[in-house]
Amino acid sequence: MFGNMFSTDIGMDLGTCNTLVYIKGKGLVINEPSVVAIEKNTKRVISVGKEAKNMLLRTPTDIVAIRPLRDGVIADIETTEKMIRHFIAMGLPRRWLVKPRMVIGIPSCITEVERRAVEECAYKAGARDVKVIEESLAAAIGADIPIQEPAGNMICDIGGGTSEVSVISMSGIVVTKAIRVGGDEFDEAIAKHIRTVHKMIIGLQAAERIKIKIGSAYDSTNTIEKMEIGGTDTITGLPRRIEIDNLEVREALKEPVRSIIVTIKNTLAETPPELSADIIERGIVLTGGGALLQGLDILISKEVGVPVFIADEPLLCVAKGAGKYYDHMRGNIYRKSSKNSFGD
Repeated sequence: MFGNMFSTDIGMDLGTCNTLVYIKGKGLVINEPSVVAIEKNTKRVISVGKEAKNMLLRTPTDIVAIRPLRDGVIADIETTEKMIRHFIAMGLPRRWLVKPRMVIGIPSCITEVERRAVEECAYKAGARDVKVIEESLAAAIGADIPIQEPAGNMICDIGGGTSEVSVISMSGIVVTKAIRVGGDEFDEAIAKHIRTVHKMIIGLQAAERIKIKIGSAYDSTNTIEKMEIGGTDTITGLPRRIEIDNLEVREALKEPVRSIIVTIKNTLAETPPELSADIIERGIVLTGGGALLQGLDILISKEVGVPVFIADEPLLCVAKGAGKYYDHMRGNIYRKSSKNSFGD
């Protein structure tokens, strides 16, 4: 109890693409790529975050840039621990009076072994207490959805490595489904399309730029947008440039987008009728970086027949919700005890 009075609460979205850190009283303090550059022989960390991401596939032989998470889970425990420690130090530069409590949003589809790996990394990085919660629950709290009410709320969090769809009522998850499809798969689908159709190889960072600039899931305006990109010819091995448009990028994204929509439909099919009625009225809330794909909200609404809304600052929802988790749960306990004391 004494420790809680002086401890700092940290919420973390330990994402495949980016790691976000929310500190109670400070707000969001870190939003950096989940990349670490290390020296091969000594394992010494050279850089973390944006600087390390710029080194991907550009380093000399004695330095390697690593993405220690894949599909929302830890692929390299040692490097992940170093990354978390580095980000905590950036967010809390002064010496800690008491080690921080940490809440981390994780995909519901990970195994118990993968869950323990996340906890182990956080403890080794300096946390006093670690709580791991489903990303969709954290995102719902961060999006200020009134999940404490006895009503159905559906949230779809589309991250870099996973997409998670959950129905939440009274601060608990009633139905949840997660798939290992997210922003990374969007990028890979674009790169695969360009290699197959245009016989040209591009990097995933280039594919990400295409997705952000002209990528879409649905377009009601029939506007043609074009973009010039460079890569390596698969036949000659020489560099060349081509022009692509938003129509073929949308075609390339059809398969991963379809997987997310099927997951939403399957989740709705398992939702109790009373909560389904609430969702028809309240709609589906999209969070995560994938929610920013142009027209995705419109396409989901058309396919599912339910209103769809994009949360404010969708990229930040999981980290903000994780940072507010203890306050949220404390508020629930207070509300329940107040009702009991008045005999409601």
